[in-house]
Formats: sequence, structure tokens, C-alpha cells
Amino acid sequence: MANKKLLIISPYFSPVNAADMQRIRMSLPYFKIFGWEAEVIMVHENYVDMVKDTLLLEAIPNDVPIHKVKALPKKWTSKFGLGSIALRSLWYIRKKGNQLLKHKNFDLIYFSTTQFPVCILGPYWKRRFNIPYIVDIQDPWHSEYYQSKPKKERPKKYWFSYRLNKYLEPKALKDVDGLISVSKAYIDTLHERYPMLKEKPKSIITFGAFESDFDIAKSKEGDLPVIYNKDDGFKHLVYVGRGGNDMSLSLNLLFKAFAQGLKNEPILFSQFRMHFIGTSYAPEGKGIKTIMPLAAQMGLADYIQEHTDRIRFYESIKHLQNAHGLIIIGSEEASYTASKLYPYILAKKPLLGIFHQESSAYKILSDCQAGQVVGITQGSEAIYQTFRSYIEDVTVSKQPFTNWEAFKPFTASYLTEKQTAVFEQVINLHQQKR
Repeated sequence: MANKKLLIISPYFSPVNAADMQRIRMSLPYFKIFGWEAEVIMVHENYVDMVKDTLLLEAIPNDVPIHKVKALPKKWTSKFGLGSIALRSLWYIRKKGNQLLKHKNFDLIYFSTTQFPVCILGPYWKRRFNIPYIVDIQDPWHSEYYQSKPKKERPKKYWFSYRLNKYLEPKALKDVDGLISVSKAYIDTLHERYPMLKEKPKSIITFGAFESDFDIAKSKEGDLPVIYNKDDGFKHLVYVGRGGNDMSLSLNLLFKAFAQGLKNEPILFSQFRMHFIGTSYAPEGKGIKTIMPLAAQMGLADYIQEHTDRIRFYESIKHLQNAHGLIIIGSEEASYTASKLYPYILAKKPLLGIFHQESSAYKILSDCQAGQVVGITQGSEAIYQTFRSYIEDVTVSKQPFTNWEAFKPFTASYLTEKQTAVFEQVINLHQQKR
């Protein structure tokens, strides 16, 4: 029986180091095993001003066609306040999609991206070619989160993006044939807004753990720089990932525990340095620090460093491998899923996670026993004791006793099979309606 054909829309893709392309990058080696042949439409990396990492290409199977399209140059569109890659590339993705869908027999279209405006092509292609489509909800699309926040805490160009998302989301989702999401909360919100979606196939699928990345990083470790000096006599605790105001609660808990440790046991705790790396999505050299101001306010400026510039993907893995201990902080939102959680676990280092107790990241870390985890509503004394225990583990280089059998459902191969199960549901229902 011939494999089914899948067209994937992912504006950011390798070698661009973007979080929202990781699901597809890690799934491509396994789609064929589960009966699907994939092709990808992406925006050519020359039109993207994000960090590139050519090593990301090493995990892409050679037989997967990758179609690169143009985008309007940002130097033109920024004059009108439009820098979004989705809006700059929409016409070109539409053109390439039309060409492929006209001449090849695709069974399904899969939008896996946080560049959500491109998803409006779903209903257009469905009408024109009678091909079903699935949308992967990795983040909220239209969100009310910042409506109650002061203007200074809102993202740049919030006025425009809020109204655009509110307009486009219902248009893109009214005819969607299936949903995949990293969070049940995202699906629940969409069901509340659009009750007709309750009858459509859906699945909660987190990002996968991809062990091959550690082999690639290991083979290239001599070419991968590290921001801090591991051999300077200090114990280095590392977080690689974004910052932001929604992380302030987790950071407050962490810094209070650290400050208490310095007060109670200065000799022990003064050995430690914390590094927060790649905390801003802004272009290199233009990121605004969101972590150091809080550290300074709490008297911890001498112990904490923030490096706002994003680093290449395999550099981030090298930083995790090189650290004495790892810290991963989460949002105050229960729906938060940490896409980098699995590399932290695979690094096999002492690990401390700080998350909302209802988040999937909290549950995964707890169930797999891959490190110590703090809930953001725990009492300050309980949090300090957990942090103190973690510090002890780092001091003696104690690896977590990770339950790898419990971890298996979070591997890329397992989660790719879950995606293809939704694919099959969608095309079966579509065929029944013909």
C-alpha cells in the first residue's frame, strides 16, 4: 500500500533556530515509518533575521523535499510596521502551495507553526483542491492575556496584532478538519469559542525528545562555544530559553530561595552562579533584559548573568551538557508548555523546574522523576527546602534517577505516531463526506 502524502506549512524551518519548527524537524525522520511521505514549504532563511544553525539540517532526511519560498523584504515592510514573517511570506506560500497541490496528489495539509496568519490558506486550499487540513496550536493564537495588562507590559505592535488575530482566527478555524495542540487548555479555549470544533479530531501532543541531537552536539562539541568558564571555581547553573513578564513569578521564587540560601549558608551558596541565556527574541544586540533587573532588585546581581541574544540550537545543548546544574522556569499560565524541557532531561544533569502545578511540564518532570520540581503556589519554606536539596545534588554531581520507561511516551518517534493517528482520522472522515 502506497504511503499517503502530507504537505507541511512551516514558515520557520531549519536552519532557522525557531522553537515552532522543532516538532516537524523531529518528526520528519519518522513519518515514513508510519505510512506518510512529507514535503515542507518554508520561507528561505535569507528572509529571516533569526539565529541560524546549519547543524539543524543534519537531522533532516535527504529524501524529504523542502520547498523554500521568498518573503517581502523586512526593510520595506517595516516602514509600515509589518515585520511578521507570516504576513511577508503569505503570498509566496500561497503560490507555491497552489503549484504543489495542483500537480501532486496530497492527502492532507498540516500547518505546524506559531506564524498563525498563514493558516488562512487552509480553508482556501480546501475549497480549491478539496484537501483537508490540520492546525497545530503550539501557542494561543488570539489571546486576551495582555488586555488586562498595563501598556508597558504589552508586546510591540500589540494593538495591530490583537485585532488581526481576532479577525483571522475564526476564518482559519471555521473549516479546519483537525487540531493538534501542545496544551489541553488551548483546545478548551477554542472549543469554547467555536463549539463546532468539538466534533473534529483532536489530540494533545507535546514536543518530542530527540536523542539524535545530543549525538550531533557531541560530534561537533569542539566547534560549539560556551558563554561561561566552567573551570573558574564556581558551580554554574544554566537556563537556556526566553524571559518575559509572565516568568516573573517563577523567577521571584527562584531568586528568593537563592537569597535565603546566601543568608543562611553563605559559604555553600556563594559558590554558585546562574546564567540565563537567549532570553529575548529581539535581533542580536537589541534584546532588553527582563531577568537582571529583578536580580539586581533582590541584591543578586553579582551571582546572576543574563545573555539576551539567542544562541544556535546545538550551542544550547552544549551549554546544557557543560553546566553543573540546570534550571528551567515556566510561565504563571497553567497552559504553558516548555518546548525545551526534553533536552534538559536528556542532558542527565541535576535539574530544577519551576512551573504552574497544572502545566504539562510540571507533570512530565514529576512523573519521569527527572529532577526536582517546584509549584508556583507552594509555600516559601517548601520551595526553599526543594532548592536547598537541588543545590546539594549539584554540589555532589548527583544525576537524577530518571524513569526512562515513563519518559518513552515523550520521545519523538512515539509522538510522531500520535500525530499520524490524527492524520488518519481526518482523512477517513473527509473521505466519508465525499
